[in-house]
Amino acid sequence: MAPAVDNWLARGYLAVVAVSLVFFLVAAYLLPDPGFAGIWPLMTTAPLSIVALLVSAPAEWASSLAWLSPLLFSAGAALSGLFNAVLLGRLARALRPREARPAA
Repeated sequence: MAPAVDNWLARGYLAVVAVSLVFFLVAAYLLPDPGFAGIWPLMTTAPLSIVALLVSAPAEWASSLAWLSPLLFSAGAALSGLFNAVLLGRLARALRPREARPAA
């Protein structure tokens, strides 16, 4: 979990993911026509969010569980974003210039 929050690149990415998820949840539950609001979390957390979309699809088809589909998709997209942030954090750490150490 530390690589997900130990640099500004990963923190900024997590902020973008959080904003997209909040926008999606507000549109899904409060607006009369959410339209394509789900595209923002899907695109910000791709490619793993495709799995979240596939997991939440059966809840959409069941009429009694239709309210659960946005929550399942949001949880899956949040986990996807967290995983992507860890990867970004590790990449940023690997690309960080090393300090020169004196030979002892």
